Amino acid sequence: QVQLVESGGGSVQSGGSLRLSCAASGSRFSVSSMAWYRQAPGNQRELVASITNGGSIVYVDSVKGRFTISRDNAKNTVFLQMNSLKPEDSAVYYCNALIHETGLPWTTRAYWGQGTQVTVSS
Repeated sequence: QVQLVESGGGSVQSGGSLRLSCAASGSRFSVSSMAWYRQAPGNQRELVASITNGGSIVYVDSVKGRFTISRDNAKNTVFLQMNSLKPEDSAVYYCNALIHETGLPWTTRAYWGQGTQVTVSS
């Protein structure tokens, strides 16, 4: 019923910037918290940033001061502005959203985006 579509990944040089977007689409749903995760080859999937519908934001220490998470509630979209990118930021970035589906039966579950590759070169 709901899908998350990510965009904005790509390749940049160290110090560059990228802006990731993730939009939820479907019917009979509302979006609660939204988050960005990342996973590099051989690594665990890591929570990068999250934002609740009340506006509470959490960042992993390694991106504080460089990344900014925000959301456009009218468009059911979450963004991740990534500045001062470093090679260690290279990973597949996944959008995650907690979705309330308001049909019958009512359900609440987490959805994942398809992933978008971010590559930062030196």
